[in-house]
Amino acid sequence: MLKYFRAISLLEGLSFLAILSVSFGLISRDFVFMLGMTHGVLFMLYLFLSLIVSNKQQWSLLVWLSLFIASIIPFAFIGAEIFLSRLTENQKLAEA
Repeated sequence: MLKYFRAISLLEGLSFLAILSVSFGLISRDFVFMLGMTHGVLFMLYLFLSLIVSNKQQWSLLVWLSLFIASIIPFAFIGAEIFLSRLTENQKLAEA
């Protein structure tokens, strides 16, 4: 489940940056509806998976709250991905 959460986290962060690109004029305003709808679905999926994964991994409320805040701040998804990749790496080492 953590693997899916990492994928959704990355896609959600990139979709957020795409929406912000419209504000800067880098992407045409014709795509606002499509980008907004895609980002909204990814954001809801991100929140849903974050709750499931945090419960399954027994993360503290502080860890979940940090991941939630990372979904709101531009480029913070990169830090969340680094955290999640280290967590995944540590789990693989513990299993071996």
